Amino acid sequence: MADTRLIQSRYRLLEVIGRGGMGEVWRATDESLGRRVAVKCLKPLGPQQDPNFVRVLRERFRREARVAAALQHRGVTVVHDFGESDGTLYLVMELLEGRNLSQLLEDNKHHPLPVHDVVDIAEQVADALAYTHRQGIVHRDLKPANIMRLSDGTVKICDFGIARLGADIGFTSRLTGGGIAMGTPHYMSPEQISGGQIDHRSDLYSLGCVLYEIATGVPPFDQDDAWAVLVGHRDTPPEPLRKHRAELPPLFERIVLDLLAKTPEARPTDAGDLRRRIVGSRRTVLPTEAPHRPATVLRDDRPYRPDLAPGRLPGLNPSLHPSLHAGPHTAAPAPDTPRLPAWTRSMKTGRKALGATALRTAPAAEDPAASLTGEWTTATAAVPRSAAYPFTAPPALPAPPAPERLTPPELLAVLAGRHSAGLSLGRLGRWAEAGEVHRAVAAEREHVLGPDHPDTLASRYEIGFTLSRTGRAADALHEFGRVAEGRARVLGADHPDTLTARQEMAYVLGRLGRHFEAHQVYAAVLTARERTMGADHPDTLRCRHNLAFTLGRLGRLEESYRMAYDVATARAALLGPEHPDTLVTLYEVAYTLGRLGRWTDALRTYREVAAARARALGPDHPDTLAARYEVGIGLGRLGRGHEALELYRELTAARIRVHGPDHPETLRARHGLGVNLGRLGRWEEALAEARDVAAIRDRVLGPDHPDTLVSGREVAVCLGWLGRWSEALTGYRHVAGARERVLGPDHPDTLASRNDEAQCLEQLGRHTEAVELYRRVAAVRQRRATGG
Repeated sequence: MADTRLIQSRYRLLEVIGRGGMGEVWRATDESLGRRVAVKCLKPLGPQQDPNFVRVLRERFRREARVAAALQHRGVTVVHDFGESDGTLYLVMELLEGRNLSQLLEDNKHHPLPVHDVVDIAEQVADALAYTHRQGIVHRDLKPANIMRLSDGTVKICDFGIARLGADIGFTSRLTGGGIAMGTPHYMSPEQISGGQIDHRSDLYSLGCVLYEIATGVPPFDQDDAWAVLVGHRDTPPEPLRKHRAELPPLFERIVLDLLAKTPEARPTDAGDLRRRIVGSRRTVLPTEAPHRPATVLRDDRPYRPDLAPGRLPGLNPSLHPSLHAGPHTAAPAPDTPRLPAWTRSMKTGRKALGATALRTAPAAEDPAASLTGEWTTATAAVPRSAAYPFTAPPALPAPPAPERLTPPELLAVLAGRHSAGLSLGRLGRWAEAGEVHRAVAAEREHVLGPDHPDTLASRYEIGFTLSRTGRAADALHEFGRVAEGRARVLGADHPDTLTARQEMAYVLGRLGRHFEAHQVYAAVLTARERTMGADHPDTLRCRHNLAFTLGRLGRLEESYRMAYDVATARAALLGPEHPDTLVTLYEVAYTLGRLGRWTDALRTYREVAAARARALGPDHPDTLAARYEVGIGLGRLGRGHEALELYRELTAARIRVHGPDHPETLRARHGLGVNLGRLGRWEEALAEARDVAAIRDRVLGPDHPDTLVSGREVAVCLGWLGRWSEALTGYRHVAGARERVLGPDHPDTLASRNDEAQCLEQLGRHTEAVELYRRVAAVRQRRATGG
């Protein structure tokens, strides 16, 4: 063939336009019909090859040809012919003039594609997948390099090299002798990774990864270590797309996140349903697109984190102030997390659309299955790919390569992957494990790079963050202080990373109840951010949000309200009125309005937040439900108990549906239900509800948890309204004693409980004891007010 450059006296090969581990793709001419074509050829197989290898290779190649030739759709590459010539297997396809999505992203300097192009590509690929899935064919390797956009705008799916017929479940395993997990790590579905059953919904997941990348510029799990990528697909919820790119339509974001559901059942039913949803989202795409704002270098645990703040500070009871729960929900890990199969132990990252280099480039694949998965019809050069490896079940979670076996560059790359894996554990709420990972990485980085290297300090920053999340605020403050000092020495006092560490120090100071010190640090950081970044930079606005929150904790409510309102207005202008950051600040505005007694305004604002979150995130999203809880608080404060009661019944049902009956948020909704039963005078029902919630909280959270004690107080309140004052006194004293033990005798919550106890004594006619207790409480409050 190399001498004559003519196959079957018909196809004249002109130039190589792509290479894979086992073959090449040529631009060619079909001399019989006078048309340009692409010809895919396997390299000649010499007599030294294992006969079984040759047999499997030939069968898989013929299978690809038969599968591809059976597809006739404008969104699928057309196969004209296939056969064998002088020992060379070949496949003749239409010659596509255009660029694949990987190349388009590279052409665009790794920036995301325009929104209207992303939606158009999504619709066309969904239409093509709907067709192929109806034929019973699953692609199994959908990625940017396998999706072409032609010069006329037509989008085509290429390379069905590892596709299989949905009804022919055992065929692949018969060909490969036990099964091969194939695909590219950045675009593989969780069920592919775990070696589970694969159907058309695996293609939908891969499409979700592709759409995420072309819409934001990065894959949903963007690490160069394959182990970290696979763990991300399996365990970690992807960041919302609008965190990377605020102008994306909320409906389109919801579609992509639905595609990325961890279980096939939670994804769209089929590609036809997906296409209908995409068409419906087109109305949210503006004719002219706002300029893309590159994603900030900070992660989603930057100084202001919606999943932590506003709130959770000592002195504020979370159950009495549910607005302190505004933010994304972090799902708890499943108790029996499935393990990754053994084939992932050696898996390389392969090639992301952004062209990132793999940790260690695999040699040209010699596996017959892997040999058919390259970028065949569009590549201009050989490209590193994912190698495919046999797997067995049940497999164990692969340990990452031992650092001591690696060269220094390899070690640094592995440590970067483990750093990312630690972040993934944190996003799952597995903070203790994440802390261990970050401590190990920090020690290795300090040994190799030194204590003040930015990477070492990045690991130390994450150690501080995990300490904060595991309740070790004082240790976290010390760690963040070290990071801030190191970054100031190396990067400068006004560098964004230095300011990030200082802002985290302020957050922890607030958690320690040191609000005045927190205010001072926030104010200094804000001045630096305004000077270096500008007043309306997202990080500046985040700092101003935190400062507004701290002003509220210091009792400077009018200042807090004005600053929060200004931040909400600026975020709405910069990010959009329904961006999560805008809504979190608006949430804080509503909370401060409530503290100012302006409940009508607070209720209106909470309803605005709840409605926007329902549109953007869905009615059952934890953030939406948190806002609806606050709506119930407002209704109750305004004396609209019947409306509040109905809302809390609906909210309880939703919380049970989303979280389960014993989840703290479910119990919080039930607590609100009981409070409003009492407001309506239905005290026996309120008492039963309060006792049930208190018992579950005692079991789930512990007897001294703040939420448990709030329920204990509610039981005592109900007993008092029923005239059972002796029992109520026992309850009040129990709560007061627990708070004194946990919070200290001078804590505001402890003093409030002692006041409850005094009122109960008064009701029982024990006036002398009541007056003495009132005097003790008043003296402590006076001493606190004067600083004595």
